[in-house]
Formats: sequence, structure tokens, C-alpha cells
Amino acid sequence: MKKLMKTGAIVIAGLAVLIISGSVYFTLTYPKDIPVINVKVVATPERVERGRYLANNVAVCIDCHSTRDFTKFSGPVVPGTEGMGGAIFGEESGLPGTVPVKNITPASLGNWSDGEIIRALTSGLDKNGESLFPIMPYENYHTMSEEDLFSVVAYLRTLKPIENEVGKKQLDFPLNFIEKTMPIEVYKPFKSPDKSDMKAYGKYLVTLGACIHCHTKAEDGKLIEGMEYAGGNEVKLPFGIIRSANITPDVKTGIGSWTKEEFIQRFKSMASEQAKNIEVKQGDFNTTMPWTMYANMTEEDLGAIYEYLHSIKPVKNAVEKFSPMLANK
Repeated sequence: MKKLMKTGAIVIAGLAVLIISGSVYFTLTYPKDIPVINVKVVATPERVERGRYLANNVAVCIDCHSTRDFTKFSGPVVPGTEGMGGAIFGEESGLPGTVPVKNITPASLGNWSDGEIIRALTSGLDKNGESLFPIMPYENYHTMSEEDLFSVVAYLRTLKPIENEVGKKQLDFPLNFIEKTMPIEVYKPFKSPDKSDMKAYGKYLVTLGACIHCHTKAEDGKLIEGMEYAGGNEVKLPFGIIRSANITPDVKTGIGSWTKEEFIQRFKSMASEQAKNIEVKQGDFNTTMPWTMYANMTEEDLGAIYEYLHSIKPVKNAVEKFSPMLANK
């Protein structure tokens, strides 16, 4: 019996050593060291304006990194909070843990180099080499053209500095380990897309907007193959459950019957000041789709997005867009 107990103790001790050794190895190996590009962005007026357009109306960085007012339709950004971060994605959003949205004003990024900002945007590592949670779609931004990337960096430098400590993320096991393996390789410069190819340019814009992530159902954090852009992705909010729309060219359940003019007008209808102040009563339908930000895209860009979306595979998927909270009790 004593020999058996001694053998068991040795086995347990061995397993403990393996676990500790593996943990140390993992901690020292991940996240991988991704080099910082040595670059200094020249902030021309043209770049700042292009960056403003991308960050507010295409990639909509300012949407997530600001305070949104969900007493109004589509949750427009509260003026004066642009870039300050602080919103928290947690279990109600389907995350096993909590992820505070970063402050991206110069109050937080002022001591970051341009290369460090670019690495965060395109590879998913912060200034200290720590992994960023991919709710910020750095894999999508990895395809951004070099000029557009420089423009976003130039614009972020112009934001009003706002002191706002947002706290640290807390991820449950095993996601806290998995997240460290997600950052991707160093950014390699891409040329600006050719606007003469409307479908390709539309794909570029849709990728920057990370539309696929909201408009595709996911299981265990992975997009369901074959359901790309078919909608139905759920977001649980205090007033109910909302589901993203089917934006494939399926005629009955998607946007297949829409003309380009109708598609553009749907966005442009949300561009007025009145549209930014549509009051929503508690329990009524609302949406996280930042209509009032996308509304200021150019008609050319919206037309390109339409051309791309109408070129993808149609998927029949009828979506019930809203279930009031009362219906879920």
C-alpha cells in the first residue's frame, strides 16, 4: 500500500511539473513577438480627412470606442465622447468574461509610436506586446491599404484627449490562453484599391467594416460556414434580443430585390440631424447597427458595397429581427 501511495505521489508530482512547465513555456512563447514597423506618419490635411471618414463612416472605430445613446434609434455617439472607450462587452454579449473598450484618444495613445498603433490595428498587439481581444477586427484591418492605414493613424492623433481609465479585460479559461495565440503576422503594405473595379472595391470596404462578423451566425466563436452575411447573429440587450439582417442577394429573405438606388437611399435616410434624434421607448425595437455613421458614406462607396453584396452567394434565411425582453421572460 505504501509503495502504491508513493507511486501515486510521484505520478501526481510529475503531472504538476508538466503542467507548470507547459504553462511557463506558453507564457514565454505567446503572444508571439511581432515587430513594430519603423514609420512616422506625415499628417497631411488630406490624410486626416480620409482617416476621419474611415474611422467614422466605414471602419467605424469611433462607434465602438465612444459612448452611444441607446435611448435613440441606432445608438448615435454622444458628442464629446469620441474615442474615450469605456463600454464593456461581457456575458450579455456572449463573451466568457469582460472586455472593456480601449481609450484611443491621445490621452491614452499619446506615448504610442505610429508603428505601435499600426501593429495594434493590423496584428492585435498593444504597445506592451499584449494580445488584444479580436472583437476589434484586426484581421480585417490587416487588409487595409497602407495609405488608408496612415490616414487613420493621422486622424486618431487629432482626437480631443480624454482621460478615461477603462480597466483590464478578464477572460475565462481557456479563452484567456486561446486569445494569446490569435495575433497575426506583421503588416505588409497594401496598395490602395482600384475603384474602377467596383466589386473588388466594395469587398475592400465591406472587409474594413467587418460586416461579416455582425451579419453571420457563429457557434463557439466561429462563423458558420455557408451562412456568411445571411444574418441572424444575436445580440442580447436590456430591451430585448436583436438579430442582424440577411444582406445576401437572396430575393425573399435578403436584399436581392433591392435596387442600388434603394440600397443607397436606405443609408442616406439616416444622415439628417432628425434621424440622429429618433427617440426609442423602453422595450421598443432598437439596433446596434450604426446607421447614422454609415449614412455619411459617399454614394460611390455605398454603390460599391451594393455591387459586392450582390455578387456573393444568396442564402435563404428569414430573420426575426427583434424579440422584446418581455417575450423572453
